Amino acid sequence: MALLFKFASLCCRPVALLPLLVILLTAPAQAATLLIVGDSLGASYGVNEKDGWVEGLRNALPQHTLINASVSGETSGGGLRRLPSLLSSASPDVVLIELGGNDGLRGFPPQQLKNNLTKMIALAKQAGAKVMLSEVMVPPNYGPRYEKAFTSVYQQLAEDKSVTLVPFFMTVIAPHPELMQRDGIHPNTVAQPKITAFMLPFIKHALDEVNNS
Repeated sequence: MALLFKFASLCCRPVALLPLLVILLTAPAQAATLLIVGDSLGASYGVNEKDGWVEGLRNALPQHTLINASVSGETSGGGLRRLPSLLSSASPDVVLIELGGNDGLRGFPPQQLKNNLTKMIALAKQAGAKVMLSEVMVPPNYGPRYEKAFTSVYQQLAEDKSVTLVPFFMTVIAPHPELMQRDGIHPNTVAQPKITAFMLPFIKHALDEVNNS
């Protein structure tokens, strides 16, 4: 109440209020914490960490904290098992889930993938975090039925759980052999800045949203 009266008295003195307004308008953006839970694509497998796309995001968003908890070979089941401790230690404002590629490579049922991702989304929301879900696709040689069922998991979850669906960044990388490592699965060093540029608008928008909410 005392603060309210003090503010009211300031309002009656425009000259005194002006410096306060200048400070508020020029103050740096509030910092937020982003937790990335992904697989080898999130971990930039085969690339020096300082050259990875997540490090590129850190450089572009220096006021925020980016925690990359991606692990090469991780499945949605593994991510689900690790998530509670990650949420507890990081207290993130935003969680980006980039998992499913290894589920697909191992031929796991799409329903199993959906169940795991559903639980991860619920845990992140319960922790008070905004959730972003990165779309993942499997190679066409898995057959159109499996491919469609797999891809639809992400679209359904985005709609049903009201989470932000981020398009699969490999769709702009994989068609270009010069951007891929010899295994034909992982992006090379040259591709990393392109992934950063692809992901940055989605990440920045999510961080801005939590700061303005």
